[in-house]
Amino acid sequence: MSERVALSIAEGVAQVRLNRPDKMNALDNAMLEAIAQTGETLRARRDVRAVLLSGEGRAFCAGIDIASFGQGFPDLLPRRFGNSNLFQHAAMLWQDLPMPVIAAVHGACFGGGLQIALGADIRIASPDATLSLMEIKWGLVPDMGAFALTRGLVRSDVLRELAYTGRTVDAAEAQAIGLVTRMAPDAHAAALEMARTIASRNPDAIRHAKQLAGLAEDAERAAILQAESLAQADILGQPNQREAVAAEMAKRPPRFMD
Repeated sequence: MSERVALSIAEGVAQVRLNRPDKMNALDNAMLEAIAQTGETLRARRDVRAVLLSGEGRAFCAGIDIASFGQGFPDLLPRRFGNSNLFQHAAMLWQDLPMPVIAAVHGACFGGGLQIALGADIRIASPDATLSLMEIKWGLVPDMGAFALTRGLVRSDVLRELAYTGRTVDAAEAQAIGLVTRMAPDAHAAALEMARTIASRNPDAIRHAKQLAGLAEDAERAAILQAESLAQADILGQPNQREAVAAEMAKRPPRFMD
């Protein structure tokens, strides 16, 4: 994996660290490409059951490294990744992965960094975390998926205020308005514990649950109900589901197949 992103995998949990601590993990082109590469690696790994996303050093991610694009403006219109450009893909890919992604947020989580965190299924913030959609300070709009990723999380008027002002919020306010799921004294430790718990569950059910959760944000009720039934029919009686029952009855750890 590129030096810009550190990846380690153990016991079903992939730990992904943005790894440019001297720049507070600011996003340059090399970082964005490394994130995209990491996504492709994870998508192909059947043994990965949960992902922990974090930042090395004193920040999660300070956002786009404006200086690194000083030679000219990037072309944002090509859709290299389905319906996303490279910048958007760095945030959206976490939602598109089949396994749950938990972001551990500490320190600065600004602009593109916040949008990457919003791509995770769950965000756990340390008390020192500060979050901002600060693109307006550069005369820009949030354009890495913010308006799609905050649906169902943040009220429309609150999102508008954050996008119009670039105001920074602390972890407690971020939890109150829906930007983060909860706070923990050590966000990384709490996120790792959650990831290990998820990795100990039936991976077939977890992947279907993520698909259903994504569908629930946009689909009509009939489509959601049908998808639930199809998912359950696909899980019932399969080896991992039978193992979940056997392990629960025997009061032992389950042994699931990848």
